[in-house]
Amino acid sequence: MNDPARQRAGRLQLLLVAAVFLGPLLVAAWMYYGGASVQPPGRTNHGALLEPIANLAEELPDSAVHAHYQQSWVLLYSHDTTCDVTCRDALYKLRQSRLMLGKEMDRIARVFLHGHTPPDTVFLAEEHAGLVTIEDGSLTRLLSNKKPADLPANGYYLIDPHGNLVMYFRPDLDPSEMVDDLKRLLKLSRIG
Repeated sequence: MNDPARQRAGRLQLLLVAAVFLGPLLVAAWMYYGGASVQPPGRTNHGALLEPIANLAEELPDSAVHAHYQQSWVLLYSHDTTCDVTCRDALYKLRQSRLMLGKEMDRIARVFLHGHTPPDTVFLAEEHAGLVTIEDGSLTRLLSNKKPADLPANGYYLIDPHGNLVMYFRPDLDPSEMVDDLKRLLKLSRIG
C-alpha cells in the first residue's frame, strides 16, 4: 500500500506546487526588501519637475497669464531682456515643439513672457502667429524663484490648465526631448 516510489513522486509534486505559488512571492519580497530595481530604460523626464507645486492663481491672482491656461496647457518662454538671437531661437524652438505634437498641439498654448522692452511685433506676427506675449514682473520673479537652481535661466515652463507650474525645461534642451515629455503628460492627462 505504501509504495516508496509513489510517496517520492507525491512529495515532488507537492514541492513543485509549493514552488509555483511561493516562488514569485519570494522573488518579489527579495526585490522589495533587497532594494533591487527593475525599471525599464528610457523612462525618465527630460524636464525638471517643479516641486513643491506652485499654483499661479493663488500666488499671483492678478497675473495676465491666467486667461491663457483656462482651457489648455501653457508652454511659457521667459526672457527678461531685449529679444536677441538667443531669444528668437528659443521662440522658434517653442513653435516647433508645439508643431511636433501633431494632433495634440491644440492642447498647448504658447506664451512669451518678456521684460520691459516690448518685442518686435512685426517679427512675431510674421514668424510666430498665435504666440501670446505678456509682461509681468511678478510672474518673472516667481518663475525665477521656482526654477531649479542648478539649471540655466531663460528656459521653458509648463503650466497645467489648473494653473500649476509643472515642469521646467532647460533652454539648450533638444526640442524632441521636450516633446517626449509633453506627449507623455498629455497622454496621461484628462485635463486641457
